[in-house]
This record gives sequence, structure tokens and C-alpha cells, in this order.
Amino acid sequence: MRPLTDEETKILFEKLSKYIGENIKLLVDRPDGTYCFRLQNDRVYYMSEKILKLAANIARAKLVSAGTCFGKFTKTMKFRLHITALDFLAPYAKFKVWVKPGAEQSFLYGNHVLKSGLGRITENTMQYQGVVVYSMADVPLGFGVAAKSTQVCRRVDPMAIVVFHQTDVGEFIRNEDTLT
Repeated sequence: MRPLTDEETKILFEKLSKYIGENIKLLVDRPDGTYCFRLQNDRVYYMSEKILKLAANIARAKLVSAGTCFGKFTKTMKFRLHITALDFLAPYAKFKVWVKPGAEQSFLYGNHVLKSGLGRITENTMQYQGVVVYSMADVPLGFGVAAKSTQVCRRVDPMAIVVFHQTDVGEFIRNEDTLT
């Protein structure tokens, strides 16, 4: 595991800021210790410094993972967020979308959120803003990108897409044979 380069850190923090804004500092400086991001096989892991010191005793070639996988860098150096980051990002999300119970299953099958399935949306959400998708019972379901702003969502057709699907907790079941 190696520290992220300046360019990798910039790309990672830009992606995270789309979902949690300036709350990124709350991920690193937590009350229970200092946490950091490390890179292993193009995947970014989030871990405490205690776990990092323990992982340093294992050879790099033998180490599969340590900490929580936040996502991976593609070959074109874009960062793709994984669903495993949801539990860490959901409490700090600035923009949220709640889906109705009937639309939950559709979202968990990998479909976009339609206006007819939209329960609530955070005020002042801009178009193409990263959002965390919740059930009406405040259970985080996944990540998405707002297809329309809050103001446009109010007067749009019920069959219009309001949130583009990025990833969801159903991904584990759909892709369990290819997830590594």
C-alpha cells in the first residue's frame, strides 16, 4: 500500500466533494483517531493509522486489502466510487434524495429514479450534483447524480428521470461473481 500522489488525491477529493462537500476533513480527522487513504492495485482504501501500521508488516504482493475500499481508479485516471463507501459518506451527505417504497426495488435493481418514485429531495440541489439515495425510512441505498435541479423536479413529468443511478447496495447480489 502506498500513499496517494497529489494528482490522485485531488481526483479522489473532487469526487468525494460532489457528495459530501467540505465534510471531507471529518473523514480524516475523526474523534476516534486519524484516518487516511491508501492505494493498492488501483483501489483506494480508507483506514485508521493503527491498521496502516499493522498492514505495513505484510508484504505488498501478499496484501489483498486493508481497511474499507472507497473505490478504484480507472485506466483513464477517473475515480469510480464503490458502494462500500456508502456507510462512511451517508452521514456527511449534503444532498439527499428519498425514494418511495415502490421505487426502492427498482433503484436496487440498477434503474434510475423517476419523478413518480421521488419521495423528497434536499432543497437547492443543483443539476448533476452527487446525491445519496435513501429509503423513506432513512436507510442509505446508494449513490446517484441529480438529473434535474430541485426547482425543475417540482414541475416535471412523472415519468421523467430525476436521479441517475451510480451504484446501490443491490450491486453485491447482481455482481457477486465478478466483484473483487
